[in-house]
Amino acid sequence: HEYEMFTMNENEDIKSMFSRFTNIINALQALDKTYSNSEMVRKILRCLPRSWMPKVTAIEEAKNLNVLPLQDLLGSLMTHELSMQKKDDDEEQENKKNKIVALKSCLIEDSEDDDDDEELALITQKFKKFLANKK
Repeated sequence: HEYEMFTMNENEDIKSMFSRFTNIINALQALDKTYSNSEMVRKILRCLPRSWMPKVTAIEEAKNLNVLPLQDLLGSLMTHELSMQKKDDDEEQENKKNKIVALKSCLIEDSEDDDDDEELALITQKFKKFLANKK
């Protein structure tokens, strides 16, 4: 039953998922229930979340799943996971940079607004003196 219901958990990495899968397979082998390599490869590909579907499709189209070793699949998935994490980290860094630039821009604008306010106050003061002198 665990084998049929097996899926990758949210926020679980490939290595942890594969370890859980291996434990289930080993327990089933102890009960004389075995699965072929291609059945296990297909099961792993089916258990991946929706965000992995482009990679799953690429593997299905590029590889012969009947002869693809489980360890090769694991290596391919771990490599893909690392590249996705790097991309996420790069995007996060870029977002932080953009926020810092936006903050600096806001601070500069606020500073310019303060300068404008001071200038306006000075002009108003001079204009009042000018009007007072005219009387």
